[in-house]
Order: sequence, then structure tokens, then C-alpha cells
Amino acid sequence: MKVAVVGATGLVGSKMLQILEERDFPITKLFPVASERSVGKTIKFKGKRYKIISMDAAIGKKPDIALFSAGGSVSQIWAPKFAAVKTVVIDNSSAWRMDPSKKLVVPEVNATVITKNDKIIANPNCSTIQMVVALKPLHDRYRIKRIVVSTYQSVTGTGVKAVEQLMNERKGKSVERAYPYQIDLNLIPQIDVFTENGYTKEEMKMVNETMKIMGDDRIRVTATTVRVPVIGGHSESVNVEFESEFDLEEVRQLLAQAPGVIVQDDPSVLLYPMPLVAHDRDEVFVGRLRRDETQEKTLNMWIVSDNLRKGAATNAVQIAEYLLQSGILKRKIQKAAASI
Repeated sequence: MKVAVVGATGLVGSKMLQILEERDFPITKLFPVASERSVGKTIKFKGKRYKIISMDAAIGKKPDIALFSAGGSVSQIWAPKFAAVKTVVIDNSSAWRMDPSKKLVVPEVNATVITKNDKIIANPNCSTIQMVVALKPLHDRYRIKRIVVSTYQSVTGTGVKAVEQLMNERKGKSVERAYPYQIDLNLIPQIDVFTENGYTKEEMKMVNETMKIMGDDRIRVTATTVRVPVIGGHSESVNVEFESEFDLEEVRQLLAQAPGVIVQDDPSVLLYPMPLVAHDRDEVFVGRLRRDETQEKTLNMWIVSDNLRKGAATNAVQIAEYLLQSGILKRKIQKAAASI
């Protein structure tokens, strides 16, 4: 199995490499790919050093899978070029998410939509991923009518520059800003640029991606996304209205049995999800489960997950794992095995 990681030197790309190693993904040849200025440098994977190569060089290697985390503009140009040599691209940018011809996948929710004809598969937005993982079992049981979500998103979602801004501000140092305002001791109610309707692109991603992933355009979603001075994960306050009445204990049971979900919900011992708990974990943590006493059939919940892992890198690797487990790439694996 030949695997390329495009954007291998970035926050998400390096996390992809880490997770591929942790999960012992069956790689026979690894091709780390980055911008021209990084070509020739090395990265470490499973105790070995690998040289970073260019896009063109990677395409020439015809990898079976390419995990992309290099930004939307790069993906729009290069993902089709990889696909043209029959590489399956799993793209972490927003470039292909709402393209009707491309699948938008969270394995716990809708992996079965993937077919052998899909050569570019989109990885959803980090805040959308964790929300739909938690909501899927509840949607199946009660049918969701409306979601009101407010997010509290880690600076790691922006990248290295944002992390440096936060840490340097905390030390009282002057620093080049990733945000238009100070982030330490502050909250910024803007993630991505504003659109004509007054919402940001991040907010509209949550609206549109949720309907596509859940396969139900009747679900109404309204979102407010906020950047907070946190490293470790994104948190979400979610108010969800169902078509059917629900039992709170059954909700807990459904969530406890759901793949990729951990319930932490015991106010008597102050047990609830926090970014400190979710950091470096792949699960989605859910707690603060309670009825909305102002409206029928409506639940309040608190959802936390590591945005670099499940919100990005882990989800992409899980898609790759599904390609193997489902047999979509079985023929290629057999060929690779025969050549070893």
C-alpha cells in the first residue's frame, strides 16, 4: 500500500503521520509531500527518515491513497491530478465538501456512501465532524428537526501561527498575529470570513455539511462559531429539537453504545467533557445532557473533541481504513503484497 501525505509538514499533516503510525496502517511505501521550499527536508515515521518530495514526484509514484492537508487552493489544482493516476484522494480542505459529485464522509455516520468510483473523498470541517458523530444515533432514533450550535474552537484549528500568537501573547511578547485581535484572555466571535447573510463561512459549513453528511436536507441548522484561547480541542453547546419525544436515559444509552462516542455526564461528581480530557484522544466526548425546559422534544448537550485528531487527521485515516476494510482497495493490496 503506497501512501502519500500531502502537507506533511503542517499541523494536520504531521498529525496524519502520527496517527498512521499509531494505528499501524499497512504502508509499504510512504511519500511525504510538501511545498517546494520543503522538498529535500526529512520527516520521521516509524523510526525511519523520509525525504519530502514534490507534488509532481508524488504523482509519478502513483500512490494508492493520498491524504491531503494543504489548503483548498492546492487541493483544487492537485487532487484531480492524483485522481487521474487512480490515486484515491482523501482531502481535508473545504475544496470538495459541497461538490455534489464528491462524497463528504464521517465513517461512523455515512462511510457506506463511498464506492470504488470515488477518487476524491472530502473530509468534513472539524466542528461538523464531532457534532454529527454525536447526533447520528439520536437522529436515527428520534429524527432531528433543528440544531442550534455555538462552538468554542481551539487556536490549533487555525494553525501554527495562531498557536504561536497565543503562547507569545501569554508571555507578553509582541508577535505577528494570525487573528485581527489578541486571542489570549479573549474570545473572537469570527471564524473564517463573513458572508453576505452575516454568518461566517465556518458557520455556513456547519449548516450545509451537516445536511449532506446526515443525508437529510430537512434538518435546519443555525450556528455561531467562536475562537477561544484553548489548545487541545473544540467544544460545542448544542440544542437539538427532535420530531419524536425522547427519554433522557435512553439518550444516554444510545450515545454510550455509539461508535466513537464517550459519555461523561454526571453533575454530582462534576463529570463533563473538557478539551483537557479530549486532547490527544480520537473519541467524541458528550455530556451536560438535559432537557430544554422551554421547548418540547428538545435536548441540550455539550460535545468536545480533539480537532486535530478526530476533527481532521483521524477521520481521514479512518476513511482510508474503511477503503481497506470494505474491499474497495482490496485488489491493490493483493498486488502490493505480491510484489513484496
